[in-house]
Amino acid sequence: MTTDSVVWCNFAGIKETNMWKFYALLSALFAALTAILAKLGVGQINSNLATAIRTGVVLLLTWGIVIFGSHLQEVKDVSRTTWIFLILSGLATGLSWLCYFKALQLGDVSRVAPVDKLSVVFTIVIAALLLHEQVTPKVIAGAVLITCGSILMMLK
Repeated sequence: MTTDSVVWCNFAGIKETNMWKFYALLSALFAALTAILAKLGVGQINSNLATAIRTGVVLLLTWGIVIFGSHLQEVKDVSRTTWIFLILSGLATGLSWLCYFKALQLGDVSRVAPVDKLSVVFTIVIAALLLHEQVTPKVIAGAVLITCGSILMMLK
């Protein structure tokens, strides 16, 4: 638990062990706003340009948080393995965003965003295969429901 999280815990009155739920819900809320705002912003320009502009904003925001949070000196402690995985994650994120913005440009946000959430199902499968995470009946049921919902959204 970092001191950053402690501030959020005290501010939101949430137990330390449940903070992941709080951040996950915030992430979902911001992802929803992202979809709506991106759809509004991508209409009149090339989707790759829109992604580049968005990425620049994310870059400025996140480095600003690192710098103002006094974490910049920690960069030197990042291991080579961590760098490799973060670089690969960044490439996957970039490709995801490029595809997402193109899909938003071509389709309805109310259909694109739910289909994009198939990433949850892919994540469950890959985490089970590569990270050996346990897949419970509840997780399988959730993945099946997400898959069914995504298929429904793809049907015209």
